[in-house]
Amino acid sequence: MRLSELGEFGLIETIRKATPNGQGVLLGIGDDAAWVRCSSNSTLITSDLLIEGVHFDLQWASFFTLGYKSLAVNLSDVAAMGGRPSYMVVSLGIPAGFSTEHIQEFYRGLQSLASETGVGLVGGDTSASKRFFISVCLLGHARYGAIPRSGGKTDDDLYVTGTLGDSALGLELLKTGRGKEKRRHRAYLISRHNCPTARLKAGEILAKERLAKAMIDVSDGLLQDLGHICKASGIGAVVWQEQVPLSPACRSIAAQKGFLYALTGGEDYELLFSSRPRDRRRLERIQGQLGVPVTRIGKCQPSREGIKVIGPNGKPTDIAAKGYDHFKNRL
Repeated sequence: MRLSELGEFGLIETIRKATPNGQGVLLGIGDDAAWVRCSSNSTLITSDLLIEGVHFDLQWASFFTLGYKSLAVNLSDVAAMGGRPSYMVVSLGIPAGFSTEHIQEFYRGLQSLASETGVGLVGGDTSASKRFFISVCLLGHARYGAIPRSGGKTDDDLYVTGTLGDSALGLELLKTGRGKEKRRHRAYLISRHNCPTARLKAGEILAKERLAKAMIDVSDGLLQDLGHICKASGIGAVVWQEQVPLSPACRSIAAQKGFLYALTGGEDYELLFSSRPRDRRRLERIQGQLGVPVTRIGKCQPSREGIKVIGPNGKPTDIAAKGYDHFKNRL
């Protein structure tokens, strides 16, 4: 059925019936506002936009993965603050030619991740649009206090969860069709782009144990996001290129270019954080609890040093691209 036949309010009712209330929801979809029970006085609020032609292309993105990813990118923001998600509000701009099946598939993807992470969909809005756009606002709470970007100190260690560069390489494979001879690696990298994992467990444990002093999720590229920490904290940093973790898939397909994807590619949604050198052993002891490997990739320096990448030869490496900027880069 086309949306022009179902209508806006028919669509909202379809979404309401298909969406179970999350824990603590007193009134969900259908009223002028949602009514929820807050478990904490410390509330986190974040929002993200995904716009057709800017963040995704419907030639290679399915509606299911768009639903999944639209929540994942917001969950990652909460993870970067050391928090736990609770409720979301989702607003869509929908081209008139879309079918109801398209939107139902989107919400199936959204709800699959919401169910995994205990997030309740409590409302939103819909509008006709020339392009498909997705706006998600996510609320959560910081049980152990939020971790800002501004807590980094000179001589702190720098760590990152997981591996970097996978999503950017996955996007390139979708655009170019490269890597078809290495199907297993190609599928992994594309999955990392379409269905990223928000490191909620790691973020909350790092907050609980007071191990992360400054933290951010790697959404725009390692160097770009490290720059945000450095600016907020008033520090510089050095990154050891050889220590930046790459997946076997990235190494296999990108070869020597793998570190460029890792340093400048975005949308990995791993956590980048600083920690005191005296806490290295404590961090090693809790590695198994985090649910993802953590790698020390550098250290914080005085602000006058700026951000440097040290190559395999022990000398600074010049990296032309620093990461993604919405008003300079294009899909």
